[in-house]
Amino acid sequence: MSQRGPLDFPDSPLSRAIRQPLMLGLFLSLQDIHVSTLPNSSSWTYDYNAAIVQKADALGFDIAFSRTQWLPKGGYDGEASLDSFVALGAMAPATRNILLISTLHVLYGPWHPLHIAKLGATFDHIAKGRWGINIVTGHRAVEHEMFGWTRIEHDRRYEMAAELFEVLQRLWTDTENYSHDSRLSSWKLKDGYITPKPLYGRPILVTATGSEAGIEFAAAHSDLVFITSPGGAHIDSALETLPAHVARIKDRARARGREVKTIINPIVISRETEAETRAYLDAIVAHKIPPNSTSFGHRGYDSDAVAWKGRDDPRHKQGYGLGGNIEVIGTPEQVVAQFAALKRAGIDGVQLNFYDFAPDFDRFAATTLPLLREAGLRL
Repeated sequence: MSQRGPLDFPDSPLSRAIRQPLMLGLFLSLQDIHVSTLPNSSSWTYDYNAAIVQKADALGFDIAFSRTQWLPKGGYDGEASLDSFVALGAMAPATRNILLISTLHVLYGPWHPLHIAKLGATFDHIAKGRWGINIVTGHRAVEHEMFGWTRIEHDRRYEMAAELFEVLQRLWTDTENYSHDSRLSSWKLKDGYITPKPLYGRPILVTATGSEAGIEFAAAHSDLVFITSPGGAHIDSALETLPAHVARIKDRARARGREVKTIINPIVISRETEAETRAYLDAIVAHKIPPNSTSFGHRGYDSDAVAWKGRDDPRHKQGYGLGGNIEVIGTPEQVVAQFAALKRAGIDGVQLNFYDFAPDFDRFAATTLPLLREAGLRL
């Protein structure tokens, strides 16, 4: 059985992307999220986000990415949330080079491997090898309950996902029918077969994780590992804790004879001068919505996620709670310096988020992107 994936093909879109000294991506918000009441233009709508991705594609950005959540009424700030699996796939005909990563909760439903294999191969062909799956197994109890069961134990979720993706690999690569009775889930496969096959072995696979079980899964199956700073959102604590964390992830993959790349999600708060940056930051923070406020549907849900525990660790400096895995704040020159420090810490790519997404992204493209090239972080 072939185990080849996109990184085994030098001409694959993913192989081209990782040649960049620092991959650049966007972390889109397909949900109506309110961190602060300071007015902004950001929107969950498909048209708003597709226009941003098209602009990023034209600028040479490498990745577009978004999460998906399943929450009950009142769980979303503005009661609107598009599905990432569909929305990112739908952007394929409107773009040319950018990788499109769809988040999929692979255990909810449950999905049958034939569905994922066939839909994934279809998106892969539409995107000409640029489409992939961000594999998540669901850390909130309320989401599992929405699908009719209690939350599956953390490590068992990754065991179930591992079996699923071993079967998916067979469906994406085998040239004969394949049968399998799941040991851990309810699905069965008899004479399963899909065609056409993905263009580069299989779609791009991403795992968003920070736990031991998740890292082990990513080391075995994924091309990109979407990580969170063990030191929380403050850039200083992130840079202190990331090198060992990243090295552990990459060493785990190398022990399996594989290479993985790490990506992280900063929110970028930037203006031309330090004073202007501070004024913008202060305005956002001054209007910040308190945790668990009911005015915008904010509420806490029980989670067994490991990756975010650094935000509760008093040993680390804490950020402003503006979203993103880490907070990159400063002038364009200071932003570039922080990105360079993240690269030195082992990070291979950054997926950017902005408070006022479209205009802040335009500003980043005009002021910061040229400096990244000058610094040798972009080809």
